[in-house]
Amino acid sequence: MARLNEVSTISLVAGLVLGLSTPALAQGEPRSTSSADAANGDIIVTARRTEERLQDVPIAIAVFNQEQLAQRNITSPVELATYTPSLTANQRFGSEKSSFVIRGFTQEGGTSPSVGVYFADVVAPRAQGGTGGGNGALPGSLFDLQNVQVLKGPQGTLFGRNTTGGAVLLVPQKPTNKLEGYVEGSAGNYGMWRGQAVINLPLSDTFRVRLGVDRMKRDGYLHNHSGTGPQDYNDTDYVAARLSVIADLTPALENYIVASYNHTFGNGTSPRIVMCNPAAFSGLALIVAQPACDQIARQNARGDSLLDVENSNSEGLMNIEQWQVSNTTTWQASDALTVKNIASYAQYRERSIFSLGGDNFTSNFTNLPFPVPLPSGLKFGYLELGPAGPEDNASQSTFTEELQFQGKALADRLHWQAGLYLEVSNPLGFSAGYTPFFMNCSNIETLNCTNPLFVGVVSASASKTWFNNKAVYAQGSYKLTDRLTLTGGLRYTIDRTRAVDQSTTLSLSAPGVVSSQTCTDTLRFQNTSGGALAVSDRSQCNFPFEVTSKRPTWLISLDYKPANNMMFYAKWARGYRQGGIITSNVGAETWSPEKVDTYELGAKTNFNGAVSGYFNVAGFYNDFRDQQINAILIAKPTSSIAGSSTIVNAGKSRIWGIEVDASVSPLSNLRFDLGYTYLNTKLVQITPPILAANSPFASVILSATQGDELSFSPKNRVSLTGTYTLPLNPSMGRLSIGATFVHTDAQNATSPSASPLYRLPATDLLNLNLDYKDVMGLPLDLSLFATNVTNQIYPVAVGSQWNSSGFENVIVGQPRMYGVRLRYKFDS
Repeated sequence: MARLNEVSTISLVAGLVLGLSTPALAQGEPRSTSSADAANGDIIVTARRTEERLQDVPIAIAVFNQEQLAQRNITSPVELATYTPSLTANQRFGSEKSSFVIRGFTQEGGTSPSVGVYFADVVAPRAQGGTGGGNGALPGSLFDLQNVQVLKGPQGTLFGRNTTGGAVLLVPQKPTNKLEGYVEGSAGNYGMWRGQAVINLPLSDTFRVRLGVDRMKRDGYLHNHSGTGPQDYNDTDYVAARLSVIADLTPALENYIVASYNHTFGNGTSPRIVMCNPAAFSGLALIVAQPACDQIARQNARGDSLLDVENSNSEGLMNIEQWQVSNTTTWQASDALTVKNIASYAQYRERSIFSLGGDNFTSNFTNLPFPVPLPSGLKFGYLELGPAGPEDNASQSTFTEELQFQGKALADRLHWQAGLYLEVSNPLGFSAGYTPFFMNCSNIETLNCTNPLFVGVVSASASKTWFNNKAVYAQGSYKLTDRLTLTGGLRYTIDRTRAVDQSTTLSLSAPGVVSSQTCTDTLRFQNTSGGALAVSDRSQCNFPFEVTSKRPTWLISLDYKPANNMMFYAKWARGYRQGGIITSNVGAETWSPEKVDTYELGAKTNFNGAVSGYFNVAGFYNDFRDQQINAILIAKPTSSIAGSSTIVNAGKSRIWGIEVDASVSPLSNLRFDLGYTYLNTKLVQITPPILAANSPFASVILSATQGDELSFSPKNRVSLTGTYTLPLNPSMGRLSIGATFVHTDAQNATSPSASPLYRLPATDLLNLNLDYKDVMGLPLDLSLFATNVTNQIYPVAVGSQWNSSGFENVIVGQPRMYGVRLRYKFDS
């Protein structure tokens, strides 16, 4: 009831403020940013929740408009991260469930995002599955956009959800006053095809509608040699739809509704086993290390590449459905005051089935130095994950409500904002899953599994999580002189997370028949002899958890403009990320917030004349404390549960670096775009957690150790794009040729203590594109594109299985992709 009262109170205040409005001044046509002009730097961004020129904003930002996304063939969030310096992606559980990393701030599974993703000013819906996912952008989110803005550094003053790394803003095209649209088709290798259609309908002078659909399908680039389950992995198969409506209720009151739907369904990803330890004779490795060596021998005998896997999971599924509706009401109360209310509701559901090991194991105990009473030559799975019957792996709703006030005062020398923010995220049901361990399953959802080695069990996770986030904020910029501006902002956030856990461990007497069930939480639920508590229903294992934190965040900056086309700035920002809960990690379920102080100096300049362009540079230092990192829990030999992973708070880290974003046109038809990041990260101090004596886990292995570089933080990353436009007669259309080269240094994916393959190799990726706009004066656009032209095959994530299981696997990035795209345009 208290939660409903919070929602009702803020919504009522918003309704009263907007409902009592009277007409003030006419709304103009929405400002278009669809054709950002890199030559003069007149790129419009909303990094401070209002429209400004990129060169006037004292924030390090990378911006791509829709044309630039198309030229780079960026169709998914992972591809956006691949070609954007300072932005990387953690793809541990596949591209659909990836999360963004900026300046070394990584979101590990189960934590809140370190990089907030916003669509039409609304934060991405939450999800709380066991293997990450949600909180970001799905495939199909990157079509019909005005632009994508990557804001670097903590943005905790003006943006809804506090983060430490930054924010990615997806700004959709708003409906316009023109009858216009397009139909587009693409085809390429790996059986790729993609279709898009967008139509803009001005139904009246005050009512405009825009509707778009995006559908893409592509075969997977990982070929499965096991003969069981999908023939390929890492396929693409999604549909996305969007409806936008603008209604000018009065000349001063605008209502903007955006409804989006994304559904991605495919085989998911598969790790590839690349290393084994035949001398591992303890723990899980006693059973799986030699079968892993046998699998590697088969791979080598076939001459497999990194694009060949051997995965015996009989199903393979990645089915994610997300929809979101947002309503933005803007009242131009006067020349000096704007009131805006942004409300949204979203749902996220996921059903996924995949193998954590990427294995095709047959038991082999012939090489052990001691006898083991287990049979050899039998097929079994290592760790597989799937839904628990009809229940989803993750199912969560998210409601947000934000009331903003923006104004000007003191003869236009003061520009200010203030507001209230509320986010309420509730479970739609239990986030539940079955994890068969040393079993052989033909259908995980129905537990159609056998126990060939007689040691297998099924972990049945079941949890619900509630999030409640409230904040009040204010920020103002005051012109001390015509060229010197002081900005200060303060936000106070209250975050509360609650969860309940009902996880159990199942034993099967026959496929689909549960013979016994015990509480996974052996610390709080024990029988009279201190062993695991047997129950008839999982609700008997119910245990609640709660974490609450209250923190201020702030921003202080000073910017100086010695000339209209030049700005220097200095700022200090505090960032904060809430703590959280993973209920299934017995005795290590919760962790605390992290915080960062960022100090940044920057300069921005744009120039015109014979040579035009812009040059932006920023240097930063981050003092990072209580960092949330992943840790591997190694189960005791006597434990009835498998190993697990959890989140712990590390000690201190420091991060410093330099970023450059530039564009230059030495000729009117030749442009070069440069992005460069130097990143120096170090984990300065860390204190390993201490497990309780009666914990089912024997030890904790951290994904980082003191002195390590932070994960997914390459020291050097550079992106260079050259575009040449042929000097054709305008009646013939516009023909341009472009190339993008991206170099990324070697980087850590985990700690040396967690895996001998902790470091990902350096990569050099080349993209080529040819774009012919208005072919022969017709409303047709033709494009040819190729990504990763040299077909570099490289890992993008590491499984960290070495210490627990005696083998290691990797996730592999995209090989060469190429295709053709044709668009037909129409307008009035």
